Amino acid sequence: MTRRLTLPDAPSSGTDRRMSAPSARRNMAPILEVLHTHAPAEGRALEIAAGTGEHAVAFSRAFPGLDWQPTDLDPDRLASIEAWRQAEGPANLRPPQNLNAATPGWHTTHGPADMILLVNLLHLIADAEAEAVLTGIAQALAPGGKAFLYGPFLRNGETTSEGDAAFHASLQAQDTAIGYKDIAWVRDRLSPLRTETVEMPSNNLIIIVGAN
Repeated sequence: MTRRLTLPDAPSSGTDRRMSAPSARRNMAPILEVLHTHAPAEGRALEIAAGTGEHAVAFSRAFPGLDWQPTDLDPDRLASIEAWRQAEGPANLRPPQNLNAATPGWHTTHGPADMILLVNLLHLIADAEAEAVLTGIAQALAPGGKAFLYGPFLRNGETTSEGDAAFHASLQAQDTAIGYKDIAWVRDRLSPLRTETVEMPSNNLIIIVGAN
């Protein structure tokens, strides 16, 4: 699942291995607002592709009743998550674990979870990989749990802004297998679980998935 892509706001790293991404800082408050409204207050939270670790620190601090488990696949990201945890992490933030969520069956070792968070991953991976991620999320959710999938999506096969069209094209120019996923395609892979879509800034969406 790991790809070396040229992205418009690639994270930078400091001297202590903590990385910081402009997109993570921008979307942190809007995502947190949705979580405050819909996320469980207690239980186990699994964050897939936790990236720099900035979200893990902020969100685990905002939900002290959640046992927050960040995961990633990239060694540099895992090191960054741990550096953020050591520097600023609350007691309920666990050390990061290696997880390739594009591998079928991953839910058997990383579930069940009362909450699952996935931010800005699906458009960076191929359809088959995304299907494994989504299938695993549906299987990893505990009864009554909720998952939150944030990112850019196609609507009826189309992008919704010139900026999204340009970004989608730039991704496919680097790898024809990746790019924006259609919201209907994502919902189909999560069926029969309930889904709700929340509009977010910059034409992004959060898909809220509810386990039966």
